[in-house]
Amino acid sequence: MLRRQAPLYVVVGLAQLVLDAGLFVALTAFGAPVAVANVASRASAALMGFALNGRYTFQSPAHPWRVARSLPRFVAIWCALTALGTVALSAVEEHGSLGLAWVAKPMIDALLAAAGFVVSRRWIYR
Repeated sequence: MLRRQAPLYVVVGLAQLVLDAGLFVALTAFGAPVAVANVASRASAALMGFALNGRYTFQSPAHPWRVARSLPRFVAIWCALTALGTVALSAVEEHGSLGLAWVAKPMIDALLAAAGFVVSRRWIYR
């Protein structure tokens, strides 16, 4: 099952990355604070990822997707990971620059995604 889940998680994650990073750069380029832009862009990407991962990545005949059970778990983990990412990006901007935050965002999000995969597989979508 891991051989099927990991590649699908990566494909969904890449789609999320494009949406998240693009929206983050656009919002901050138009003057939104880094923290606000990060939360808004991650929320947009998270909605897409929750639906796609729940429907395609982690669903199986033995474990049908139950939105009502998965959603509160997803929101709790999303809030924790978003807080970590927002603190990290704000620190990068404060001690570096907005341009450096644009470059750092995909790297920070990749680290958070790795943790998210483990938690998703073992807890959120079960």
